[in-house]
This record gives sequence, structure tokens and C-alpha cells, in this order.
Amino acid sequence: MATVKVTDASFQNDVLQSDKPVLVDFWADWCGPCKMIAPALEEISDELADQVTIAKMDIMENPGVPGQLGVQGIPFLALYKGGQKVAELTGARPKSALKQWLEGAL
Repeated sequence: MATVKVTDASFQNDVLQSDKPVLVDFWADWCGPCKMIAPALEEISDELADQVTIAKMDIMENPGVPGQLGVQGIPFLALYKGGQKVAELTGARPKSALKQWLEGAL
């Protein structure tokens, strides 16, 4: 399953009310490290499709939720379960490290 796009308007429904854990990647088009991890997140999304949904939120198009959450740096990854943030990670990492972190948090 490919990553899904979430917006300020869809965050409540797509992330907080999801039956499955959701990893949100807060990113921007101008962010080099964000672009570096994007292919890894796509692969992880396929590999862990039955366990987690990986969503992407462009902070430039959707400033509301990142502002409310206090996102200071990107890429910023936040894992939500049952409507609550249970883990977060700031900065780019190799795919193996991203997957290990996510699996440990699930």
C-alpha cells in the first residue's frame, strides 16, 4: 500500500480516528532530507501495510496541524495509535533505522 496524503481537514478522520496505527511524515517540497527518506517510507508502507498506514502531510500546504502539534523541524515522523501520539522521530535516517524504530514503536 502506498503512502496516503493527509491534510489539515482530513487529519482528524484519517489519523486520529483510524482503526490502524498511522505514521505521519510531516514534510515539505524544499526539504532535502524529506526527499531522501520518501522512497524508504514508500517501501516500508508496502512491507508493513497490514500493521500501519503511512501518511504524508505537506506542512506548507497544511500549516494548521503541524502548528498545533509544535512541529519544529522536518522531516518529523509521528506515530499515532488510538488517536494518541505514541512515538516521534525528527530527522532523516536510513531505511533500516526507520523500519526498526517503527516496528519497535508498533
